[in-house]
Amino acid sequence: MAQVVPVTPHRDFGVYVHVPFCAVRCGYCDFNTYAPGEVEGATREGYVEAALGEMALARAVMAGDDRAAFTVFFGGGTPTMLDPSALIALLEGVRTTWGLAPGAEISTEANPDSVSAESLAALASAGFTRVSFGMQSAVGHVLATLERTHNPDNVAKAVAWAKQAGLAVSLDLIYGTPGESLADWNASLDAAIALEPDHVSAYALVIEPATKMGAQLRRGDVEPVDLDTQADMYEAADERLAAAGYSWYEVSNWAREPGQECRHNLAYWRSQDWWGIGPGAHSYLGPSIGAEGKETNKGMEKLAERWWNVKHPRAYAARVGAGESPAQEREPLTAQDLALESVMLRIRLAEGIPRDAVQADKTGQIASLIGNGILDGRAALAGRLKLTLRGRLLADAAVRALT
Repeated sequence: MAQVVPVTPHRDFGVYVHVPFCAVRCGYCDFNTYAPGEVEGATREGYVEAALGEMALARAVMAGDDRAAFTVFFGGGTPTMLDPSALIALLEGVRTTWGLAPGAEISTEANPDSVSAESLAALASAGFTRVSFGMQSAVGHVLATLERTHNPDNVAKAVAWAKQAGLAVSLDLIYGTPGESLADWNASLDAAIALEPDHVSAYALVIEPATKMGAQLRRGDVEPVDLDTQADMYEAADERLAAAGYSWYEVSNWAREPGQECRHNLAYWRSQDWWGIGPGAHSYLGPSIGAEGKETNKGMEKLAERWWNVKHPRAYAARVGAGESPAQEREPLTAQDLALESVMLRIRLAEGIPRDAVQADKTGQIASLIGNGILDGRAALAGRLKLTLRGRLLADAAVRALT
């Protein structure tokens, strides 16, 4: 792996740590995860050693870049399938490799049945600041269709333990599961809101062809996702969450107070830098993009690069153990790529994008999007392109028109 030239200091840097282990593989899951018995020859202990080894390789690649990590996010999989001591060792590896910026956000995903009061207290004591629980639904038959194994009652217990430990709490929900009614969804929303989390994410279910649920769909064992029902569910989520004091800041994310947004995910949407540690993890190091979303570091266009690691934990560990980069493939990004990606990502944010971030010949498309109620006309007159509620439901159409 070639050494990366240091980027300008105002560009934030984050670290993503992918933990690929789960207790079971859910039928809808298309992530790079492995249940017991699916990773012969790869152990959790070996994974931790390999992840720490990749951090050492990363430090050599980024020599001369002294930015500390301002966010660290442990995702998966289920990171809390690892013993707290292993997660703490990985966090210490990040601290040793890059350092942590003052007030850094340090998050982990977790299933409600994979934590205890003691494990969450241990993580908080070691520096973790935030936990994101995969609640998905509060309705038993919906969880069964998704093949989620946790007891819905465990969510309240896990949230209480996390708050007691001093951790900020996010709840992840999924809507549009086959067989889920609007009443079911409203019940899940009400249950989530009643727990008073700091942050809520709500994602529309997409049935990927290669998943178990995709096979069920082809056989006719489950009904296709109804897009109109999903739209109704999204509007219900926005209405209920807003009434409870939550503000949307990204199409699928709401925060209760300013500053409780997921800073790590904001870094993705704002095209900041991050290094992904672990099997299948993606990384991105690019030129500096200013606060208005425009590329500001001319001459570094060719240094923008995205890459991703080999997926299987055994292959990943073998490469790192041999002192080789675990990267499987790379994608160099041109200045045009960066401009398009900036629009695609930032338009999803409540803050929107400046009008001049879009090509000048898109005036007609902007007018059409305003006329169709997808872009906020008043904001556009003030020089900013922002999605309306209808626009959030049609964000992909907005992206196609603006790029």
